[in-house]
Amino acid sequence: MKITTVEEAVSIVKSGDRVFFQGAAMTPNELIDGLCERYDELENVEIISIHTEGDAKYTREPYQKAFNLNSCFVGGNVRNWVNKAHGDYIPVFLSEIPWLFADEYLPLDVAFVQVSPPDKHGYCSLGVSVDVALPAVRTAKKIVAQINPHVPRTHGTGIVHKDEIIFATEVDRPIHEHEPTEISEVEHQIGRHVASLIEDGATLQMGIGNIPNAVLSNLGNHKNLGIHTEMFSDGVLPLLESGVINGKEKVIKRGKIVSCFAVGSRKLYDFVDDNPICDFRDSGYTNDTARIRRNPKVTAINSAIEIDLTGQVCADTIGGYQFSGVGGQMDFIRGASLSKGGKPIIAMSSTTKKGVSKITPFLKLGAGVTTTRAHMHYVATEYGVVNLFGRNLRQRAMALVSIAHPDHREALEKEANERFK
Repeated sequence: MKITTVEEAVSIVKSGDRVFFQGAAMTPNELIDGLCERYDELENVEIISIHTEGDAKYTREPYQKAFNLNSCFVGGNVRNWVNKAHGDYIPVFLSEIPWLFADEYLPLDVAFVQVSPPDKHGYCSLGVSVDVALPAVRTAKKIVAQINPHVPRTHGTGIVHKDEIIFATEVDRPIHEHEPTEISEVEHQIGRHVASLIEDGATLQMGIGNIPNAVLSNLGNHKNLGIHTEMFSDGVLPLLESGVINGKEKVIKRGKIVSCFAVGSRKLYDFVDDNPICDFRDSGYTNDTARIRRNPKVTAINSAIEIDLTGQVCADTIGGYQFSGVGGQMDFIRGASLSKGGKPIIAMSSTTKKGVSKITPFLKLGAGVTTTRAHMHYVATEYGVVNLFGRNLRQRAMALVSIAHPDHREALEKEANERFK
């Protein structure tokens, strides 16, 4: 590993290369910005990433003429670009992105990552974003890193030896943080409904945001909960401190929090730093349905943009507009449904901020089906919870109407009657 300038580090990229960017809190922005400054000497550089943080200069003029983005999960910083000429989206489960690299569907020329300083054995940590970054560094022809003392050293498999890194540059700034925001009354109501479904001894999967945090805030009287998830945030910390989350009844990594990435506050990052209770793995491990289902009472809590009256869930597009990505929703919906006592749950507000019903007669034209109607079990809004499993189309429609916003129930019921006679 040669410690050098950003300019020399990014000089390794050539026109026509496919370059991976590590994502989430670990996004190596200094390397990315340095690469963008080479826009006038590069062409046709393909970027592969999941959600990244920062301003993504490569999506703006004059930089964008040198780069194309092939995104495996779309974040707000690249959303408009992905839906235009220079960007695109690959529909893929988070569990299967590692095989895109390993099986050379998308062989990587260069991987840009952010890591901790090497330990006494020469190993650097990939920090709180092991997910698809570990498969990327295991398969890329060349690794370029920015070394940052603020990167938490996480336990698990997310390590890379300094001798594997060709160029490294040193930075000294906090990694990206997301402070929890105030939970609304609607979100509290959804949280209470979902919490009522969670049993003692359950293994939880949840994401980031106010609804997962609202659920977690209602679990203070539970016992022996565990976590096997693709990601976690600050909402778990009070339950860990009180002993509600202890992982005693888990089968996979008993007593440990298994995850492939984490996003949250500095308090969260301080918690995971050198903490053996946290076991960070790549997404091919954490999101493997066969592994997920071995845990008891897996309760998977995911969200949706809209759900139609048959139970089809769209969670990644608004019509034909690519908003986010498939991610790990199906990995955990299926894993939970196959787990003994498991409960796959879609939790969402009944309407958008503009008052549009999220429970709809049909998905919008062009919308992607993230979770099929055959996979659906529980749906929760602020108006209650229904279980669609084993129900026919008419029963499903009426169940979903019952938890829609009151302002939309009459219209939805009319649509259901016309469709299902």
